[in-house]
Amino acid sequence: MGSVAVHGNTVATTFEVSVRTRIGASLAAVDAELTRRYPGDPGTRQPVHTVYVPGDAYAAGTVRAWGDRALALLDEHAPDPGALAAVLGLDEELAAPVYERVRAKLEREPVEDLRIDFEDGYGPRPDDEEDEHAARAAAVVAADGRTPYIGIRMKCMEAAVRDRGIRTLDIFLTGLMNAGGLPDGLVLTLPKVTYAEQVTAMARLLEEFEKAHGLAAGRLGFEIQIETTQAVLGPDGTATVARMIDAAEGRATALHYGTFDYSAACGVSAAYQSMDHPVADHAKAVMQVAAAGTGVRLSDGSTNVLPVGGTRQVHDAWRLHHDLVRRSLARAYYQGWDMHPGHLPTRYAAVYAFYREGLAQAADRLAAYVAKAGGAVMDEPATARALSGYLLRGLDCGAVDAGEVAGLTGLDRGALDRLAGRAAAS
Repeated sequence: MGSVAVHGNTVATTFEVSVRTRIGASLAAVDAELTRRYPGDPGTRQPVHTVYVPGDAYAAGTVRAWGDRALALLDEHAPDPGALAAVLGLDEELAAPVYERVRAKLEREPVEDLRIDFEDGYGPRPDDEEDEHAARAAAVVAADGRTPYIGIRMKCMEAAVRDRGIRTLDIFLTGLMNAGGLPDGLVLTLPKVTYAEQVTAMARLLEEFEKAHGLAAGRLGFEIQIETTQAVLGPDGTATVARMIDAAEGRATALHYGTFDYSAACGVSAAYQSMDHPVADHAKAVMQVAAAGTGVRLSDGSTNVLPVGGTRQVHDAWRLHHDLVRRSLARAYYQGWDMHPGHLPTRYAAVYAFYREGLAQAADRLAAYVAKAGGAVMDEPATARALSGYLLRGLDCGAVDAGEVAGLTGLDRGALDRLAGRAAAS
């Protein structure tokens, strides 16, 4: 029995200090494990999409060409805010600011994340041809990388294509090093993972490259594409996504859902392969739980319905794409794949509307939480983290401005980072 002084008063206690010390010591290994496995959000910008371009098609003007084609489609099929709002069902008050921001984005930074594809979108080629394209990709990225994030998707670790994938990765990374070093926004994607050992093999490759070039340990990370059934459920019935994150030994940066490979593996017929199919929702729910708290980001897949042809066909494809992106955002999948320049207008329209329509409410709730002023909703620290994260994502993608957020919340970027549990973003 004992006592402690609290504000001048004595409060009776039972546990001796030695008891608390013993309990703390018994949980020290768990504390360390929690810190290692669940570091939380990395505090960096997450792109809202990934654009995949075949390795033989990528060139210095690729990004600008995508932006110009997207703007041309917008001019032809939705030349003003009212026209786009009518197609997508946007609120009248959102129409003008969303439309203006979409156009500005397509002019300034049409692609946030570009993946030069040496896998399905590229196909099998003679070795000398793929060697040439991989070397050229490195040279163009080094000289003309115009996106915040850029890199390659290599072939997978299955026996039939393993050596070819490793060689392409080697040529690309070595080319970047010889041209001056690795870009800050470098991203590597490992597709069609079936076993955790393949993830570990990728980690070993990157470790060897770092040692060979004197790079800091852990400099190279990679995304894991979840597009096989084995990546979600193992042969013994256990969930396997978390094992793959662990197998990356801290190098996993994201999990990307592969719509069509995964749907086909589950036996879904081609007409019904979609991001909103039940098999997709199951896989993405497992991914979401496995990645929670680890700092590993999530990305949804894509639609293969392209906005091409006459205005009616373009509008139908735009509505589909917009609704799928909105659905992903509501389910906390803040990134997805875009397969055609015509997907860019609806990608940004959906993203900007999502963040702008909730801006006032999120800001009010966060301001009330910080001021401890109460309000219509009683929020807890976890919800404050979510509210801050929502505003930060809106800022990162350009949906809202820092002045708007500060005016509504009284909080600057640093305060939002702290509330969201992030390190200060650079």
